[in-house]
Amino acid sequence: MKQLLEGNHAVSMGVLRSRVQVIPAYPITPQTHISELLAQFASDGTMDARYIKVESEHSAMAACIGAATAGARTFTATSSQGLALMHELLHWAAGGRLPIVMACVNRTLGAPWNIWNDQSDSMSQRDTGWLQFYCEDNQDCVDSVLLAYAVAERVFTPAMIILDAFILSHTTEAVDVPDEMTADRFLPPLNNPHAIDLDSPRAFSPVVAPDHFTEVKYRQFDAARRALTVIDEENRRFKEIFGRSYSSIETYRTDGAETIIAACGAVCGTIRAAVDRLREEKTPVGMLKVRTFRPFPSELITDAVSGVSTVFVLDKSVIPGQGGPLAQEIRAALYDANKRPRVIGAVAGLGGRDITVDLICEAIRGLEKTKDTPQPFFLGMKK
Repeated sequence: MKQLLEGNHAVSMGVLRSRVQVIPAYPITPQTHISELLAQFASDGTMDARYIKVESEHSAMAACIGAATAGARTFTATSSQGLALMHELLHWAAGGRLPIVMACVNRTLGAPWNIWNDQSDSMSQRDTGWLQFYCEDNQDCVDSVLLAYAVAERVFTPAMIILDAFILSHTTEAVDVPDEMTADRFLPPLNNPHAIDLDSPRAFSPVVAPDHFTEVKYRQFDAARRALTVIDEENRRFKEIFGRSYSSIETYRTDGAETIIAACGAVCGTIRAAVDRLREEKTPVGMLKVRTFRPFPSELITDAVSGVSTVFVLDKSVIPGQGGPLAQEIRAALYDANKRPRVIGAVAGLGGRDITVDLICEAIRGLEKTKDTPQPFFLGMKK
């Protein structure tokens, strides 16, 4: 049934339909609406779930790890400094192979202090071993929760679904919320064979000596790598049931394109409008949306941009002194390609600054003048 939902509440509805059993959470702007609605669901009996109030985000993830180790389907949500405070335990959840799902509502990571949107918080945690899925709209938000559990519980790797603060989190759109029976058909109850079993005592997260540590880490690496195949399989199953599809990458008007604009998240909607305008001007441009950032879909991206002369990468975060993380990943993915397009890195939208259609069109029109200009470009920067 279609409902008008802000992005945060779309996530909450996805958690409800996933029949999550344990929700430890600590409030932080702009994710608080997610946990508030889930607290209400748990309180009034809408959900058969335990909502745990904790004193920090570090404690929230610690409680998630405990509940997931016991075999419960577990969820939390956070943003920005809260995600940074979880950092140590993100590694514990991933190394413990616990299929926790967390929503990260992208907010600038300070300093300086700022509550608006960019992707610096989630990008700073890209190497913690969590799967990362970037949402473009509110339908994507509700569906991604179900898909994230379906993938995470097959490869026993935690998953982060990521939505842009305020652009999605506080903006209302029409969302088709799956009914309970259909959602149950897609996502059966969690049956974790590695969960605590009182009849079979064992140690969890023990010390692993050097003679076995590499093998443990290889299994974690291999599970994350296999996740790309599992994502594709679960996406096909999701489409058969719900009629909607979420591939690891998505292209838009790339036929005949000489330049492709690549990005993650809600800005892809703005890029579509910019591509339409540039196409009307006879500029051969298309778009590449990277929905799955971890594991990085290198082969899919290499195939998608083969034959184009330029990939213009729009990052909403920056590695000081280096560039944008998405641009870095795409350059690395293309290194072994037989014919590599030129990769241009641009940074925009930091600290909540608007990325407009005009800004993107102006950048693409001026590409030929930038061949010798140091990268990344900071679009729209005041002089």
